[in-house]
Amino acid sequence: MSDKADRDIEKTYRNEEFVAKLRRLADTIESGEKFEIQIAGERIYVPVRAQYSIEHERGDSEEEIEFQIKWEN
Repeated sequence: MSDKADRDIEKTYRNEEFVAKLRRLADTIESGEKFEIQIAGERIYVPVRAQYSIEHERGDSEEEIEFQIKWEN
């Protein structure tokens, strides 16, 4: 069991910030290193074993693409 509390947040970034994070993520994936990111004040460590996926959702009035990173603790 994890000592961390459940969390479900969404943070919006300016285009420049989002691009920088994507570039950093791509660089760490290519180099085989873990990815570190801070989201809403919490530092997250993504292990090398993480799985990456892209999800597309469509509703009546909007569409959404999510770049997802998942791993087990």
